[in-house]
Amino acid sequence: MAAIPKLGPVIAIDGPAGTGKSSATRRLADALGFVHVDTGALYRALAWTILQKHGGGYDEETAGELARTIHLEFRRIDGAEPPNRVFADGADVTAHIRTPDVSMAASRVSAFPDVRAALLGLQRRLGCAGRSVLEGRDIGTVVFPDADVKFFLTASVEERVRRRHLELVAAGGGAVPPASELRRQIEERDRGDSTRKIAPLQRAPDALEIDTSAMTLDEVVAEMERLARERLGGGA
Repeated sequence: MAAIPKLGPVIAIDGPAGTGKSSATRRLADALGFVHVDTGALYRALAWTILQKHGGGYDEETAGELARTIHLEFRRIDGAEPPNRVFADGADVTAHIRTPDVSMAASRVSAFPDVRAALLGLQRRLGCAGRSVLEGRDIGTVVFPDADVKFFLTASVEERVRRRHLELVAAGGGAVPPASELRRQIEERDRGDSTRKIAPLQRAPDALEIDTSAMTLDEVVAEMERLARERLGGGA
């Protein structure tokens, strides 16, 4: 694939689910005046679409074909919550892509080489379009190994379970699974993400690691902003 010229600095933020990655990325992008690109939402939007079309009866060929033909994009809609929306073939799927079923399907399809190849170019184009903050699980290792600043966020499993429980309660929509089930889901997702053959979840050697377990969101964002401005110098 031909290199795409970067039109501004790129910040890569990786880490497992429940580390505060999405919230911190949004806030950091706002603080720096950068564009927020949620690459995980792309995989989730694809996974949701696959589940709608095929249920659980899909394979790598099916997922890869859809990944090559689906039109995924981000749009900012002021007044919406959240304002940054993800669309799949023209439909706003933002409200549907954070369920446990979609999370597990996203982990599964993201392990398919055809899917990752199809979405890799899109992620790079989105990131290269301007001053961007990208979040995911392989941004600093695969998508943008030459990112100007790389972060890797972590948190204890116990804290990630607590945060997931609060997230589901806030979202409403039915009974919330017990902590034991949430822990099982998180650990299963971690195994899938870290052991897949293509682009496994791992910390880039030059990434700045931050353990968010005992930190508030404000503290995490403040530390990331300080480090990013320090690394970027006049570029921030």
